[in-house]
Amino acid sequence: MSHTPKATWLVLAAASCAILLIGAPSVPGQNDQAGSEEAETIVPFALPKSGPFNPADIEIKNDQSITDWFRSAHADAAAEAFRHWDEEEEITAVCATCHSGEGFRDYHGLDGTTAGKVDGPINTGGVVDCGTCHNAGLADIEEIAFPSGLMHPVQGVEASCMTCHQGRTAGSNVVKAMGDLDLDEPNADLRFINPHYATAAATWLGGYGGSGYHYDGKDYSGRFFHARPVSSCVSCHEPHTLEVAFEPCLTCHQADSTEGIRIARQSYDGSGNTSKGIKSDLEANAATLLDMIKAYAAEVADAPILYDGTRYPYFFADSNGDGAVDQSDGKAVAYTSWTPRSLRAAYNWKLVTADPGNYVHNPPYMLELLYDSIEDLGGPLGTDMEALNLLR
Repeated sequence: MSHTPKATWLVLAAASCAILLIGAPSVPGQNDQAGSEEAETIVPFALPKSGPFNPADIEIKNDQSITDWFRSAHADAAAEAFRHWDEEEEITAVCATCHSGEGFRDYHGLDGTTAGKVDGPINTGGVVDCGTCHNAGLADIEEIAFPSGLMHPVQGVEASCMTCHQGRTAGSNVVKAMGDLDLDEPNADLRFINPHYATAAATWLGGYGGSGYHYDGKDYSGRFFHARPVSSCVSCHEPHTLEVAFEPCLTCHQADSTEGIRIARQSYDGSGNTSKGIKSDLEANAATLLDMIKAYAAEVADAPILYDGTRYPYFFADSNGDGAVDQSDGKAVAYTSWTPRSLRAAYNWKLVTADPGNYVHNPPYMLELLYDSIEDLGGPLGTDMEALNLLR
């Protein structure tokens, strides 16, 4: 089987990404030749009008951007994010919005269909392509619906970022699942509620976005407003490589990396160490919460639990407490002894850890969710919160 050279693929990608500027139609009485010459000068072609030609000799104005995108996670056609539905040969409608450029355009009605839903079917093999972020119709999208019901105003390419990095659930989903059930009584009808992955937009909007489970009587930080000029996703993330620009951070922060930036003068994890980045405090408190979720499951719910981040639904049964996931007919047994108290704590833990950039996107909100979940589990566990020396 022959393979197309990568240079040729880049040229083809350039052709698919090129924006053709169509000249205005001629008006009778005007100089047709002049109008034709003007149209010639404003219409860029990615490919020559005629051949033969050598792809390597074609000048592509945005070839570096295309190359950067081609090497990024958004274009990784071999990744699980785009291969998950190969056996079905069709991407599930609810997933297609973010796991296919075609699905994204369908959802927002950029392909002429009704906005707000994916009509489908959406074929496999697609990625987050150029048309996902460079579609002229994005300018007409004024707000994005979040899982909490929030309608958040957006401008331009923000619509792309915030549509797909908002998660799939909200704290309200946990509230609905809990109902009026006894907080510490295991209920087989409860199932783990997964916030989904790469939930940066949900993190960024904080309590205003309602992504986390909010405990009664607690106040939560809203959208994380950074000092200007940082005001949107692309203020920090190069849109094609997806890399984070660190140098601008040095204007205000003294650190060797984004992970080393500290936004507070106090310690939140009880260590008293303020020379490290706030990321360290978040990781420490997340580890404490996971340990408490396991302790609660074993000591209060009397049903040990194990976490495995490599497979859904992540939390599994360990009935004999031997540290190995229970098996049934050769399959891992999902954890089904959730109580409302453990469910909401696990949900918040997963939400916080699902965003690898949580320490930049909204550290105050993340710390609040962790602290409140630890405090809540600490009640039935008899944990001395003062001894932990944590800050909210």
